[in-house]
Amino acid sequence: MFTGIVEALGLIEDVRSASDGVRLTITAADIELSDVAIGDSIAVNGCCLTVVAKDGRSLMFDVSAETIRCTAAFERGRRVHLEKSLRLADRLGGHLVAGHVDGVGIVAESRAVTADASGSWYLAIEAPSELARFIAPKGSIAVHGVSLTVNTVEGAHFAVNLIPHTLDVTTFKDFLPGAMVNLEVDMVARYVARLAEFNR
Repeated sequence: MFTGIVEALGLIEDVRSASDGVRLTITAADIELSDVAIGDSIAVNGCCLTVVAKDGRSLMFDVSAETIRCTAAFERGRRVHLEKSLRLADRLGGHLVAGHVDGVGIVAESRAVTADASGSWYLAIEAPSELARFIAPKGSIAVHGVSLTVNTVEGAHFAVNLIPHTLDVTTFKDFLPGAMVNLEVDMVARYVARLAEFNR
């Protein structure tokens, strides 16, 4: 379980074929690793992965073919959002995030809100149509593992506003239209929808 608050940015140093998927090597320069052990879960761009090896500042993860199929690509040289799993004593600064990607969205628009680009950033995303019913204005959504508040929704198209701090600690400013992002809808919305199906 995670909170959707990015702890650090990592860099994918290597992607190698392994079994039915790939093995990722990610350098995590700005995150405390002394308490990370083999078998621990870390969210990488919102995808819960298991640490299978550790070498200094580098962490290795095995990613199955099924995970590759339903997430945005893990590519060598890309920066990624990292978050260690939630401990019961931690503050819940974002919202409860399972690290189970529900689908891949496509960035429709990414731009500064102000002319000098020093303020907030507008990010619009086209979600898979089957996720649209779980996305609501002022509700929560995890985009590439980051807990965000939905501002507007129109069909499967939704938009969020990113404050300067979020831009500083994430890769969102690098996104161009057409970029693929991992989406996880709010688990409360998912369970409410499921209950509603049985009450019809």
